Amino acid sequence: MSRHDFVFSDSVDDARLAARFKPIFDDIAAGAVERDRTRALPYDAVRRLSEAGFGSIRIPVEQGGAGVTLTQLFRLLIELGAADSNLPQILRAHFGFVEDWLNAPPGPDRDAWIARFVLGDIVGGAWTETGDVALGQVATQLTRTPEGWTLSGRKYYSTGTIFADWIDVYARHADPAEGGDVIVAVDTRAAGVTIEDDWDGFGQKTTGSGTTVFDDVRIADSQIIPFERRFKYQTAFYQVFHLATLAGIGRAVERDAARAVRERTRVYSHGNARKVGDDAQIQQVVGEIAAWAFAAQAIALAAAEPLQRAFDAHFAPGHGARDPAQDSTHSPTQDRHAAENLANADAEIASAKGQIAVTELVLRAATHLFDALGASAVGAGKAFDRHWRNARTVSSHNPIVYKSRIVGDRAINGTAPNTVWQIGATPAKA
Repeated sequence: MSRHDFVFSDSVDDARLAARFKPIFDDIAAGAVERDRTRALPYDAVRRLSEAGFGSIRIPVEQGGAGVTLTQLFRLLIELGAADSNLPQILRAHFGFVEDWLNAPPGPDRDAWIARFVLGDIVGGAWTETGDVALGQVATQLTRTPEGWTLSGRKYYSTGTIFADWIDVYARHADPAEGGDVIVAVDTRAAGVTIEDDWDGFGQKTTGSGTTVFDDVRIADSQIIPFERRFKYQTAFYQVFHLATLAGIGRAVERDAARAVRERTRVYSHGNARKVGDDAQIQQVVGEIAAWAFAAQAIALAAAEPLQRAFDAHFAPGHGARDPAQDSTHSPTQDRHAAENLANADAEIASAKGQIAVTELVLRAATHLFDALGASAVGAGKAFDRHWRNARTVSSHNPIVYKSRIVGDRAINGTAPNTVWQIGATPAKA
């Protein structure tokens, strides 16, 4: 099946794919509690994933990757999230940047980036600015000088950047005559780049989501990407990443609850069995957690399917084309764009629905875990609280209340969802 000059396989074996990464996932899981307790950043885990080719699994086989579909990607990310939910979030910007180049037109720049991904280069993100930056404004500026382009600015929530080789930076031309918003690919080793480990969230503590400063960083023309070229289903893609992370947390809650009950030897005098694992009420608690984790994963994977359709629609010349003799007001290109826009809207709504449902399910499971155990479960050494802290942190991105309204407006009025998300200080009234 050809899309541009890429060839993607629809027959990548899920079992072999999972087996390829399972030993790494198991090792990552073994160190997750200690990393959370000591806030030790998972440099080794990121390195091992990179060396194993995890960062290039979306690249077609013929170009050196694994050629996985988007659904397969998110299934693997759920497994990784069950091992340590910090890792999928660390790689979120990376896979977004990969996806953008998979959607890009053929050319030497795309070839260069595909080669970097296959060699194991990892990309972090630096999009969000804090402080008094007005909504819709971008303080990080790209400036043309007699010596070439320079980039200056300050970003926060730079998830994954501290582990990365490159940074996906959202910026704006200082001179409007040069253009508008851009993506700048910045080498983390470049002079003028400072990456600070100052993320202080109570959850997802080892994602490295801190400050990145750009101080007159020299930028080549090939590192500048017009923002309007960005892949159109990006916001849905980034949200489904969060759903996969949450679903992974749900799986981890189920695993830890079942194991803790299985190993528990102390019982209550008012319990229902001589062994906790045989107590019908405790079995019910763990069963409910398992059901919620199952539902969260099913919803996350269901939300990934419209993303795949949006990807396919981008490479479907003549898709939905009409007979010009029947209707001369529409061209095949117009109909293809209409089909692609509809696919993107469907992906956005599916991701929003998933966020609303999965957040509640996983937070409920992370709390219910303690109903299956005694007071010893709150011991810091077990770090069972990390599941709730991590889930609450991930689900605080892109507020649910707004997503509920968007979904409702779509259902009632057919309103197209907004696919550009921004945050900033309230603009001054005119």
